[in-house]
Amino acid sequence: MTVPPGTERVGIVGGGIIGLAIARALALTGGFDVTVLEKERRVAAHQTGHNSGVVHAGLYYQPGSLKAILCARGRELTRDYCRDRALPYRELGKLVVAVTPEEVPRLDEIERRARANGVPDLARIGPERMLELERHVAGVGAVHSPHTAVVDFAAIAEAMASDVRGAGGRVLLGAEVVGVSAGERTTAVATTAGSHTFDRLIVCAGLQSDLVARLVGASPSPRILPFRGEYWTLEPSRAELVRGMIYPVPDPRFPFLGVHFTRGVYDDVHVGPNAVPALAREGYGWGNVSLRDTFGSLMWPGAPALFRRHWRMGAREILASLLKPLYYRQAREFVPELRPSDLVEKAHAGVRAQAWSADGSLLDDFAVDQVGSVTLLRNAPSPAATSSMAIAEYVLREHLGVPVREG
Repeated sequence: MTVPPGTERVGIVGGGIIGLAIARALALTGGFDVTVLEKERRVAAHQTGHNSGVVHAGLYYQPGSLKAILCARGRELTRDYCRDRALPYRELGKLVVAVTPEEVPRLDEIERRARANGVPDLARIGPERMLELERHVAGVGAVHSPHTAVVDFAAIAEAMASDVRGAGGRVLLGAEVVGVSAGERTTAVATTAGSHTFDRLIVCAGLQSDLVARLVGASPSPRILPFRGEYWTLEPSRAELVRGMIYPVPDPRFPFLGVHFTRGVYDDVHVGPNAVPALAREGYGWGNVSLRDTFGSLMWPGAPALFRRHWRMGAREILASLLKPLYYRQAREFVPELRPSDLVEKAHAGVRAQAWSADGSLLDDFAVDQVGSVTLLRNAPSPAATSSMAIAEYVLREHLGVPVREG
């Protein structure tokens, strides 16, 4: 295909919300011929379409980190985009709850980080105010983030794909990348639906990001370790137990938040997720097993250190996944009126692409690598969906040298 002189051909691997946000930003900037390569038959098929739908306000993240900076910017951009495109955006608010006095010092740290990150209208509250906001919650104290919102991230991704096409770009579905050959000036990409030549390549492949990085010739580290998060649906007649979002105080020893309650943008209430090792990169249930993925994780140099560090948490999460009473017991700490029968079915599961270093450590912050003319997102966990348009600005500015209009 012939492109106008002076136009730069950019390929983007991955049709999740980050890849589409970058594609949209480039297509709307002008001077770029943009092609998104997505292996599935729809966009937002994996992490984007399987998350909780929460637009985070930035409570947890280390001040000054990319997560903290890009989450704050991303929340504003997501809010404005939803309003411009008439997509649902509901500020239901979040309580981060200390159930016992022993959790109060950790709640203090969350408040410190949240204030350092400029979380808007944050409030430290006691039990009386907690019950005004959430009539059925239990705890000794909480921080309240009134502007934490919920959206439909899959709908946002579809809208972004439409923006890309409307600006002259392409979103090619069923085009799995199977080969990459990076030359001095161009990069050739082979897919199951044909071959392409680009001046620049940006890899936003999520659960497959390390495999595509290997095709590019990048370092095998970090590797992607898939963690499945399972959600239960709250019985609709009992949905009044939760008005917005009720979260635990995270334990800094562990990389995940723990079970929480979220009222979704369409008023369904989910309880979860837990975090169990998935037996496949796209392992949405215990029956989804990939011997290659599982063996690769077990043979990774960091596996023994990770096991020693987190085996107790892993065993607890696996048991809670298999035994509903244990899952229920965790959830009931925050809403004592919850009954076992209120958890009616496992709604959906998501698989988180957690980057994992060779020393066994789990990467916390966003991570972007550059190999010649290829840009690789190596770690983009939560709040990546919230931050997607801010991540796009960051990649354009810092890795492509494209000026980004502020505001």
